[in-house]
Amino acid sequence: MDILRKHQLEVSLHEEQKLIENGRLKEDSPLDMSDSFGKLCEACRKGDLKSCQEMILEGVNINARDQFDYTPLILASLCGHYEVVQLLLESGALCERDTFQGERCLYNALNDKIRNLLLSEDYSKSRDPLQPFAAHITSLLSRGFPKTSDILVTTSGESFQLHKYILSARSPYFSKRLAVTSATILWKLPSVIPPQAFEIAMKYIYLGEVPADVGGGPGTGSSEEEILEGIDKITEKLEIRSLWTGILESSDRRLVRQRRTEEVEKGRNQLEEWFRENVLRHKVLIHTSNADDVKWDRDNSIFADVLLRADEPENDHEPEEPATDSQVIITSDSLSDLMGIPVGPIPQASRSPSRIRAARRSVLFPVQRAMLLRSDFFLAMFSSAFREAQASEHLQIVTIDCSPDVLEVILTYLYTEKTDIPLELAVDVLLAADLLFIERLKTKAAVVLSTLGNGSMPQKSFQQDVADLEPEEEVINIYDVVRAGWFTRVPRIEEFAARYFAHRLESYIEEPEFAELIQESALRIQGRQETDSIELLDEIRYYLSERFRLRFEDPGLEEMMDEEAAASLDAATYDAGPDTVKIAEHLGSGSKPENSGDEQLKTGSTSLHSMDKEQPMLHGEVRTLDGEVAGDEFAEAAINYQVLLGKIDTLLESLKLDA
Repeated sequence: MDILRKHQLEVSLHEEQKLIENGRLKEDSPLDMSDSFGKLCEACRKGDLKSCQEMILEGVNINARDQFDYTPLILASLCGHYEVVQLLLESGALCERDTFQGERCLYNALNDKIRNLLLSEDYSKSRDPLQPFAAHITSLLSRGFPKTSDILVTTSGESFQLHKYILSARSPYFSKRLAVTSATILWKLPSVIPPQAFEIAMKYIYLGEVPADVGGGPGTGSSEEEILEGIDKITEKLEIRSLWTGILESSDRRLVRQRRTEEVEKGRNQLEEWFRENVLRHKVLIHTSNADDVKWDRDNSIFADVLLRADEPENDHEPEEPATDSQVIITSDSLSDLMGIPVGPIPQASRSPSRIRAARRSVLFPVQRAMLLRSDFFLAMFSSAFREAQASEHLQIVTIDCSPDVLEVILTYLYTEKTDIPLELAVDVLLAADLLFIERLKTKAAVVLSTLGNGSMPQKSFQQDVADLEPEEEVINIYDVVRAGWFTRVPRIEEFAARYFAHRLESYIEEPEFAELIQESALRIQGRQETDSIELLDEIRYYLSERFRLRFEDPGLEEMMDEEAAASLDAATYDAGPDTVKIAEHLGSGSKPENSGDEQLKTGSTSLHSMDKEQPMLHGEVRTLDGEVAGDEFAEAAINYQVLLGKIDTLLESLKLDA
């Protein structure tokens, strides 16, 4: 390995800076002084998962740096927020070992857990979120089975099985040509174009890496000069001149990597535009009873070769509406957009309004099998002897067990790699991705649930107590989230749900549905013995102890508490009455109360739900969850912790469980 001398390194850095100033080379970590990037950095410092995810979804550059040369990943690592570090890495944060910023990230990691996460994430390489998408598109060039190509291009002695929708999306020439002759299935390449030149052009169109060596020479049938001349001609004809520019600049490694990233991003954007203008624009909304009657010709202008159907959820309580002449069953931009698809007779409404119940509707999406193969479910379907895999005069209709909105999210991911999942659909997307065996989308849905679903809950509870937060409307049903996590076997969801419950346990502990959930968790252990633990409850206890323990972990606080513990507890129990005295005695001895029933944890008619959580200090006094007066905030936390543990024990007794 050659070691650069000091003057050589200075020259290299100077040349790199000139390339950056000229706009030919982009900085991996550019300076960003925008308000949105500042919000992301602040969220990384605090460990606010929800705000981090919101900023990432807005498109903030997570690899930029602030005025102090800190990147979001460095801030999250330095402040010890493991889950924020995990989120940033999964979202494409750069972390190269041999760079200044990469070394800072590893060196400044607050603990070994974060450091090991960075090392386990293939720390020496940049993470490219679009790589799986580009790899799939490139693989279509060589995939022979199942057959998804719809046009054959022949050259002198070679042939290429290609896809019209990719050619149309990536090449302006093919876009104009196929718009006029969409039924074309054969295209002959001029003999003056060497096959090697056309193959390189197709690799570029299919998001493959452009080779530094174009080949040629003895035994190949063409010289290097002939291949380069052919590339020049084909790039001009297909209007993809950026390929020629990339070949000319293939000597600089950083420029090649940057250009590769830009070309993949450009290709993704082109395919996304084509997807929205052709697939989403031509989706058909129709009565469910008529969905199976749709006959879509195989030769169509958007090159669809299969229809995916999703039915709207049944709603037995939907109010009746008057039927009028203005109601239309099939919706698209216009009837002409349906390209003459026979969908059966459209019912004519009566001239006199009548009260009818709105019929259930379905949505049909015209799609390409080549993109559906990113799902192992569809790969198995189209590779088998199933009816859906057989050739037919009209397009096969495949029904997917999810709502149209969820199916649109899934198709958007398959075609564009984008995962803008609304929180209210995250659970349904998680279940549908599990059904279709789309692991990356499943992970993305889990990330949305465990970040945006956090509400205002901080990652570290000593920063802000959830009890002090203003109540917020819950977009997701946490019970559905837990069951979805169990069904899809996603540990991240189970951990999130346990932490969610622990930080809000006083709001859920007395709900009947919470008791049912604990019962379900216990029954998930096959052949469960009386003394077996309950997984969900164990995790809730762990995060509950973390919620209260972190209050006492400031430097020097533990020693101070040792000196003042007796005085604080005496003051708390003197004001709290005899019931709290019993708990305080056990707190001091480090053991559990002998009887943790409701009679011991409640005083009079006071309950967990009757206290004013927004004003824990009434008349200058610190009060516990039971509404009793505590000596100070530390005594309050200690008593509250024991109160909640006692409530858990009471719940287990009522369920006749021993855990």
